[in-house]
Formats: sequence, C-alpha cells, structure tokens
Amino acid sequence: MTPEHGSSSPTVSDIRRQVERSYDAYVSDLRTLVDLDCGTFVPEGVNRVASFMQERFEAAGWQVARVHHSPGQGGEDRLGDAVIARLAGGAPAGRRVLLVGHMDTVFPAGTAAERPFRVDGSLALGPGVSDMKGGLLAGLYAMTALQATGFGDFGHIAYVCNPDEEIGSPFSGPLILEQARDADLCFVLEGARENGDIVSARKGVTDVRVSVLGRAAHAGVEPERGRSAILQAAHTILALHGLNGRWVGVTVNVGQISGGIRPNVVAERCDLRVDVRVPTLAAQEEVFDEIELLLGTPVVPETRMEMIRGGGFPPMEKTEATGKLVERAQAIAAEVGFDLRDAATGGASDANPVAGIGVPVLDGLGPVGGGDHAPNEWLDLTSVVPRITMLAALIASGG
Repeated sequence: MTPEHGSSSPTVSDIRRQVERSYDAYVSDLRTLVDLDCGTFVPEGVNRVASFMQERFEAAGWQVARVHHSPGQGGEDRLGDAVIARLAGGAPAGRRVLLVGHMDTVFPAGTAAERPFRVDGSLALGPGVSDMKGGLLAGLYAMTALQATGFGDFGHIAYVCNPDEEIGSPFSGPLILEQARDADLCFVLEGARENGDIVSARKGVTDVRVSVLGRAAHAGVEPERGRSAILQAAHTILALHGLNGRWVGVTVNVGQISGGIRPNVVAERCDLRVDVRVPTLAAQEEVFDEIELLLGTPVVPETRMEMIRGGGFPPMEKTEATGKLVERAQAIAAEVGFDLRDAATGGASDANPVAGIGVPVLDGLGPVGGGDHAPNEWLDLTSVVPRITMLAALIASGG
C-alpha cells in the first residue's frame, strides 16, 4: 500500500501479525460484551458497553466525548449515551476516516442470562454477537493493530459508537452526520453478510402512516348512513401492495392496521402503518407520487385519506467513489487470502444517511455472521482475523 503523504504504510502481513496476536483478547472482549444486556431500551446496559469502549479508546490515546441522552431527545424513552472518539494522525492535511458501530441490540433484559456467550466449533453464539458486537470490536481492534505498527499517516480517525441504531438512530443520527461532514470516507462496521459479502448499497426506507377517515353509523339500524373507513382501508391495502413489482427493487408493505371501536359500529377511522423501501432517490419520488394519487382517489364514497411520511433513511446508492472503495477492499482481501464480493440489500443502516450527504461509504465490514435478531445468532470466528486485517489495511490505504 502506498500512503497518500509519502511515509511507509504497514504491509498487510504487518497488520495481520498484530491482529493474530490480539485474537484471544478479541474473543474475551466479545464474551464480555455479549454477556451484557444492552437492548436499545436497556440504557444501563448500553452505557456499560459505552464505558467499555470509552476506557479502551482513552487507554489508546483517543480523545473521547460522551454524549448523554435526555428523554424526548430523539425519542420519548431514555436511551444510552453516544461515544464519539477521535484520534489525530501525523498528517494534518491527510485522509479523514469515520467509523460507525452501534452498541444496542433488539433483545430485552434477561436475554444474556438465558443465552450467554458460547463457542460451538468455529462459531460464537449469543445475543448481539453478529449485530453488532463483533463489528463494534472489529473497529477497535483494527485501529489497535494500526497503532501497534506505528501508522499515523492520516488526518484523523473518528469512531462513533451509537446507542439507538436498532430504532433508526433518532438520537445519534445527527451526531453521526456531524462527524460525516468532516470525513472523506466512512466505514460502517455491521457484520458481513452470511456469505461474506460487504454492502455497497442499501435501500432507503420510509415509515408511512395513513389515516382513513369515514363516517360512523349504527351497523344494524342505519348502516347506509355510515362510510366505512375499514372497508376503504381494505381497498387501499390491496392497492398499496399492488405497487410491488411496478419498479425494480421497490417494496411496499402494510405491516399494521388499527380501526373501529365496536363490531356494531360502522368504522369512522382506520390507521395503517406502511413500510416503503426504494433503491434510489429517483424511484422514491416516483413511488410517493403514485401513493399520493392512490390515496386521493378513494373507492368508498365520502371517505378521505391522509398520509404522514415519518422517519427513515435515504437510499444508499452505489456511486463511482463507492465502487472504487469496493475495488480497494477486494484487492486487500485477495492479499489477505480470501475472495470478496459486494452486494445491495433491502435493510437500512447508519450508512444510509452518511451516503445521503455524499460521503463514500462501505458497510458490512465486520466479521461474517448471521441469524441477526434471532435466538440462533452467530459469528464465524475463523473470519475475525482476516476481516479485521482487511479493515485495518483499508483504513491505512486511505480507501
């Protein structure tokens, strides 16, 4: 690897030796983190992970800011703290890199006691082992390996450890974007896909709320006076699902329905929660134009519909700059000794908004894992050393 500012970068072999030396410590730290309950709404547990990361950063010479969450700030429930670590390099005008990893899981308190960390052959298992405690540590150990080689040919490395990714990062999203605006490129450390692919594109996702408004009436005595919001909602649901297949990669799913007050009352209101996912910004506007047209033309007379486009993520589109990052990662992987492919996925992550402001970003740079959000969640321990080596070398190469 040739550094941007002329000093020697560590070789892949140099980096791998450092990573191999720290493998046992990595597995020990993985056990520690997996055995902590840190669901998004278990802030005490998330803060224990935050303290773990903060202590490691500070011991390695990083400057660390701990940002506390207050109820109502990006969500009504209290969330854990965000950790923003920053390491200055020896080249002030050099490359600025942002790393992002989340500390929360989807699991409630008590899960770690029910399913503690264990190793079965080459697999590590336990809540959050892949999503994403393995990747959270991968960023830390990649930088530890680079620091051990004496590498400093960069402007700065920032690492945001956020507490709320599993609910869309309502609190930490602005903090991530603040760091992204001061970065040349970004690596998000979610686990690699089950087949080892990294992620170069993600669909955008929008949480849509549709309210169908009708007219109440006695369902037995004078139903003709009513205008059923539920009946109109049924037509609307069919029409919304009919949008699937109209555009490449676009999915529309009505996932929640609530309406009516009693069986003997013509329903005055029915509310829908709709998940809309699109691969490009261009497709997003076209899809929502069609949804607005659909909602403006009810089937049941004298009913009407209102739509609120809620939170979500913009599409993470694969750009020319992202493509170059993929090529660099593939070249490094070949030197490490494994084949690497990139993929697009329908799930969103913290990579989406970073890509949305024009910063080249790759995701899925943690170890290989799978079964996320499920009791059989796993991480392939044989992937730890090669994937951390690749990540460290990618950071050192300046992308």
